[in-house]
This record gives sequence, structure tokens and C-alpha cells, in this order.
Amino acid sequence: MSRTLRSLALAAIAGAALTTAAGASPLSLTAPDRQTPDQRFVQPVVPPQTGIERDARLTRQVVAYATNEAPGTVIIDTPNTYLYLVLGDGRALRYGIGVGRQGFAWAGVQSITKKAEWPDWTPPPEMLERQPYLPRFMAGGPGNPLGARAMYLGGTEYRIHGTNAPETIGTRVSSGCIRLVNEDVIDLYSRVNVGAKVIVLPVDQRAKSVAMR
Repeated sequence: MSRTLRSLALAAIAGAALTTAAGASPLSLTAPDRQTPDQRFVQPVVPPQTGIERDARLTRQVVAYATNEAPGTVIIDTPNTYLYLVLGDGRALRYGIGVGRQGFAWAGVQSITKKAEWPDWTPPPEMLERQPYLPRFMAGGPGNPLGARAMYLGGTEYRIHGTNAPETIGTRVSSGCIRLVNEDVIDLYSRVNVGAKVIVLPVDQRAKSVAMR
């Protein structure tokens, strides 16, 4: 190939590369932001700057759990601040939770009727009456008190949801909803289906389990 033809060929290649880059081709040197909202917004279980050491018993773990309930059933042990997801074969996946404060604990059997990712929050009228300073509506996102996921229980105002306050796990501070750290609620959400049975035990009845070694 002559020097002239070689120069023309190189110029054509360079021009094509520039045209392709301008068209946002895979050759673009700027890497796209491929992070999901979960990756961008989910906080550590305990933010390092708080200096709080997370209680090991509240860590998500498989435990020995004898029950006649079918796999996929969710059991809320309010007094121990645990949520169990029945796995079958005498095992359950146990999560640490936050529960209703005094006067707001409840018991019964419901089912999951709806699931939502990064849900919006509209406080019910009863809550606004008690706490009139609350917003009337809050879009889903990292500042939303429902956190990364919500699972709605029957026709009630109660939900199993995430939280932007992970230090409240293991405590009794909610208005009756069950809260998990965002990492755990994302995990639970991926494992349960709409229609799943949810059993909330009375405050004087504790579920018994033993951690699997």
C-alpha cells in the first residue's frame, strides 16, 4: 500500500471512530452509571460513623425452628423482636426487627397483599392526628421511613418494611409496622410472594428457636 493510500485509510478509521463515539457507542470512554437504587441508597447495617455495635442476635441467620406452618410462612415474634421465614425441614431464616411501641403492638394472622420497591409513604389519618408535624406524602427514596421495600398486610395499615434508621432494630418504636434494615428487607422481599401467610404472635407468646451452627 502506498503512503498516500495508507494515510487516507488511517484518516477514514479515525473519522469513523469519532462519529461512533459521538453516537454514544460501546466505544465511549465514559462508563455509564449502572448502579441500581439499592446499590446507591442502601445504608450499611450500622453506619460506621455511629460507633454502634450491632447486636449479633439480630443478624440474619438460619436457625432450628419446629413448626407445622408451611415453608414461605412469615412468623413475627414481637417480644423477642425476631421475624422468622419458615424454610421447612425444621429450619427458618431469622431476621432482627423493630416492632410496635407500647400500646401499638398487635397480634393476628394476615397475608401479604402487595409488594413495593422503594415505596412512597402516605401517613394514615390516625397517625397524622397523633403526629401532625408529619408530611402528608413522601416519595420513595433513601430518606423515606419505609426504606427499600414494603410488604403490605391484608387490608390493614400495617406493613413489613425497611428503615432509614437501622439503630432502631431490636427496639419497640413503631406504630405497629414491622421494620428491618434495608439489606434484610430486600432479602426477605426476594423470598416471599404475594399471598404469603403472616402470623403475628401475641406479646406474651415467644417463638423458640436455636441458631444453626
